[in-house]
Amino acid sequence: MGLWQRFTMIFKAKASKALDKAEDPRETLDYSYEKQLELLQKVRRGVADVATSRKRIELQMTNLGRQADKLQEQAKAALAGGREDLAREALTRRSGLQQQIGDLHEQLVQLQEQEEKLIQASQQLQARVDAFRTRKETIKATYSAAEAQTKISEAVTGISNELGDVGLAVQRAEDKTAQMQARAGAIDELITSGALDDVSGTSKDNLTVELERMASSSQVDDELAALRAELGSSAPRPAIESDTQ
Repeated sequence: MGLWQRFTMIFKAKASKALDKAEDPRETLDYSYEKQLELLQKVRRGVADVATSRKRIELQMTNLGRQADKLQEQAKAALAGGREDLAREALTRRSGLQQQIGDLHEQLVQLQEQEEKLIQASQQLQARVDAFRTRKETIKATYSAAEAQTKISEAVTGISNELGDVGLAVQRAEDKTAQMQARAGAIDELITSGALDDVSGTSKDNLTVELERMASSSQVDDELAALRAELGSSAPRPAIESDTQ
């Protein structure tokens, strides 16, 4: 397969898919129904045309029959008046009229048969059009319901997806909050136990505070004793009284 043939096939496939997506079956059904109505109307016009032709032939036959009857009376009158020649002429004309009437009768029979066929076809077509209209409306209603259901389902699916995203965001936020709380608690425990020094210097455990207080108190006592000793060695001694006094 050549490149151009492949391109043509791809183009046709995409065009067919696009047309199928754009096609609304309800519009297609309505269009088909309109075409059937047009066909039914043509058949009915055909029936009317045939019936008109039949009626015209019937009128012609009636007129020719009256003329033939009149020529029959004229032939009798001429023969009664001794004019056999006129009677013969009248009968000759009457015979021609009867021939025309016979030909018209054959046409009338054909038209009647054709009219009956067209009437049957019209009735059958009418029944099919009525059945198609009922089926069309049923399909349209079903399609509309399915279309509405599809839109609702798509909307619900979209909402579900959005709610799912929101739920994931909330879950992530809760997980992160729990992790931060756990981290803060662990750090507090480490600082309290002394395993982790508080860089701010503001948080000490009880043992450390007590030891520092004891150390500070002992240092103060030592310094006070030293000062006392220093003062005691430098103070003047009192004069010794003479025994002679």
